[in-house]
Amino acid sequence: MRATESLALRPATRLPRPVVIGHRGAPAYRPEHTTASFELAIELGAEVIEPDVVVSRDGVLVVRHESELSWSTDVSSRPEFVDRRTTKVVDDQRCTGWFTEDFTLAELRTLRAVERMPEYRPLNSAYDGHFGILTLAEVIDLARTRSSDERQIRVLAELKHHDWSAEQDLPMAELVTDELRRLGATDEHGSVMLQSFDAAVLRDLRSRLGEHGPQMVQLINDFAEGDRMVTPAGLREISTYAQGIAPSVERILRGLGTGATGLHSPLVDEAHRAALAVFCWTLRAENAFLPAHLRLGDAPEALGDAIGEARQLLALGVDGLITDSPDHAVQAVRELADDLAVLPARRSPAVPQPR
Repeated sequence: MRATESLALRPATRLPRPVVIGHRGAPAYRPEHTTASFELAIELGAEVIEPDVVVSRDGVLVVRHESELSWSTDVSSRPEFVDRRTTKVVDDQRCTGWFTEDFTLAELRTLRAVERMPEYRPLNSAYDGHFGILTLAEVIDLARTRSSDERQIRVLAELKHHDWSAEQDLPMAELVTDELRRLGATDEHGSVMLQSFDAAVLRDLRSRLGEHGPQMVQLINDFAEGDRMVTPAGLREISTYAQGIAPSVERILRGLGTGATGLHSPLVDEAHRAALAVFCWTLRAENAFLPAHLRLGDAPEALGDAIGEARQLLALGVDGLITDSPDHAVQAVRELADDLAVLPARRSPAVPQPR
């Protein structure tokens, strides 16, 4: 059975409104991938929290944006780990630093998180050193603890560096499958969804976890590979193993012009025709990450019209917003909620209502 056929048989999975996804928590306000960041995202109204997943030397799934640690931890200041600094080729790029696969979980536990983008978010540096590194299991537990009968908090886990992990004899799909089974998180309506840029790992996981396993989202890059994925044939192929796609904001808005709110996005429309939900990445409020017409002032770190960007995407029919500042996305959803005619009909979203 095609992945989307499973959803089509369950009309109750349709969302009453778009979903807000806290990208690494709420990193606009707290260092990413920390307990404080995920907790704040939920407090600000995110229904889903999105951690990135890499692997430790002893095969534990930990949450970090990339396996290289110096951007987001204090590892470079730790004399006991100076000999771990090395140069590797990851995703076809030479990278020098400290890598999660060279550390056991116990060693990673000694590191402290730091702000990853202090040039844009200097206030977050006040939290440097306050938080440690989390495992995927801990993030799932946090979401379950914060869920209630009225509100289910889900985890959209992005699997990073699949090919690289396999080269290190740390097979991502096998590790994820085993961990989700251990946690009882393999149900299609459960607390965990999975996403990756790597179609092979999603196919592998679909085979391992079955057609009623966790819902999956195919991330779409901005390169030629992504161009092929968003053709009608490519989207139909994705629908055989995933329930949604996640292209970039830039790809969705490409060719629409500035300030377009009444237009259709060909990509969103085509994905909906393939019964795929559309999430978009990544909404950030600072001018440096916004299109020119939404910037306020000249300072790259100043906040622009992030709510305006979110409203534009919602008007194009996007089903979910992956954002660093969940409060802005929540506000945009609320502002449009009174005028549902602005929003195209939801089609087979990848995040079901709680049963």
